Amino acid sequence: MITHFQWKPLLKQSNLPGWRISFFFNGVHYDAIYHRSGQIEWGQTIPPKDKEQLIIEQIHELMLFHIYD
Repeated sequence: MITHFQWKPLLKQSNLPGWRISFFFNGVHYDAIYHRSGQIEWGQTIPPKDKEQLIIEQIHELMLFHIYD
């Protein structure tokens, strides 16, 4: 489960071209860029392949709640 989810626009006063996100998953800190298209560009820490899809689905839900509400 994702905890401590944070987001902010890449550019001040604009939701385009995307958002910088950060969160913890199973005690590991992740950061990424969430593009307007829904594509996620991982930072230095990349999730394990067996958990990546679960994390992506949770991020999409959180972004829908926070950004597209």
